[in-house]
Amino acid sequence: MKCLWTLLAATLAAHAVEPVNIGSRRELFVDRFLVGELKNTSLKLHEPQLAPPVSPPRPHGHYATVLKAADKFQFYYRGDTKPGNHWKQGWEQYHEGEVTLYAESHDAIHWTLPKLGLHEHPTFPQGNIVLMNEFLVNHNFTPFIDTRPGVPAEEKYKALGGLAYQSHAEHLAVRDKRGPGGLKAFASPDGIHWKKLREEPVIPEAWGKYFDSQNYAFWSESEQCYVCYFRRFIGGMRGIARTTSKDFIHWTPFVEMQANLPKEHLYTACTQPYFRAPHIYIALPTRFMDKRGAATDILFMSTRGGGKYDREFTESFIRPGIGKDGWADRANYAAIGIHQTGDAEMSMFLTGGRRFTLRLDGFVSVNAPLAGGEFITKPFVFSGKELEINYSTSAAGQIRVEFQDAEGNPLPGFTLNDNEPIYGDHIARTVTWKSAPDLSALAGKPVRLRFEMSDADLYSLRFR
Repeated sequence: MKCLWTLLAATLAAHAVEPVNIGSRRELFVDRFLVGELKNTSLKLHEPQLAPPVSPPRPHGHYATVLKAADKFQFYYRGDTKPGNHWKQGWEQYHEGEVTLYAESHDAIHWTLPKLGLHEHPTFPQGNIVLMNEFLVNHNFTPFIDTRPGVPAEEKYKALGGLAYQSHAEHLAVRDKRGPGGLKAFASPDGIHWKKLREEPVIPEAWGKYFDSQNYAFWSESEQCYVCYFRRFIGGMRGIARTTSKDFIHWTPFVEMQANLPKEHLYTACTQPYFRAPHIYIALPTRFMDKRGAATDILFMSTRGGGKYDREFTESFIRPGIGKDGWADRANYAAIGIHQTGDAEMSMFLTGGRRFTLRLDGFVSVNAPLAGGEFITKPFVFSGKELEINYSTSAAGQIRVEFQDAEGNPLPGFTLNDNEPIYGDHIARTVTWKSAPDLSALAGKPVRLRFEMSDADLYSLRFR
């Protein structure tokens, strides 16, 4: 019997949940990274609300990027010197005459077109062209602000752009004359004056088939490398692959992301670090329904790096909407860039100048009905002395919070009865307990949090 108990204890120890170290990071509930038990509670995907459009509505084509610099927002979008040219001509003219256009704003809603004096063309009398005469690159030129420590000032901005040639004879003939396709690398000190880092593509055309999407790279603080999510056909379906780099020139062999549902096309990746929790990448890909008149909608996914997205939610995040415009061929693409546009609001930008909003961190919540429920986290370790939550309740609802040890035993001084009921609606509310307002004694030790909730939503938490 003693041997049996010893064996059982060893088995339980081997299967014990290793506490995750969240430090003082903000954690959202877009996945089950911190989710232990849900008792009459559930993860709820929230619906973005259509807001007044940007002004004037940006004609930003299919692929656009909105960046937040220190003193302004910067908007990059595609233009054609002969509108519609790349749809109407043969391959010799396909994507010929595309340019990258630029706008600026102080609030990401009201935009101006600066006269830059870099490239002149009568189709764009405002003079807001930042890149021109870069065959194929202008089709999907996608910049980012490089936050890598020590990056040279002249390379504060970086970008990728380009397509791969299809395997038809006429396409390959153009390649022989124009040079190889693939993703080419650019750098800039200000996001306006761009130079090519080298003539050859840094990500070869063979990887993409055909890169005809928005292929976005960024510096990942959590992974300590550059990461690029790009279009690749996987099993005959439009899908997403990923590669990484230490220097933005040499990239690791790609990994095909396990993202598509059966018979599902994902036209864009639209994957980016969430600005309030950059270790979590938010993806707003376009789902493409080729058998329904090329109708599109926007999905919601997340990932913390590696070769897999979390698809807790498979339903549409943003639907095409009422009216024919949203149901037109390839009508719905989310721009790269999710930005704060109010004290409690963040905005997402879609084709045709549309803007959708959510509360900060408001993609997903742990939701409880009025009848009540509980949410218990996995064991974790934190640093800090205060717990901050982003939450909302109804007038009748409430939340109470309890600290437990890793085995689920309430910690004296931090039980539900020691916590005054919390109600209201706050982006940042500090949780306190009657006799123990300072959490320093618990920092660095494996703990759980138990939330008793009714008619309430919990969006995120962090320790400070």
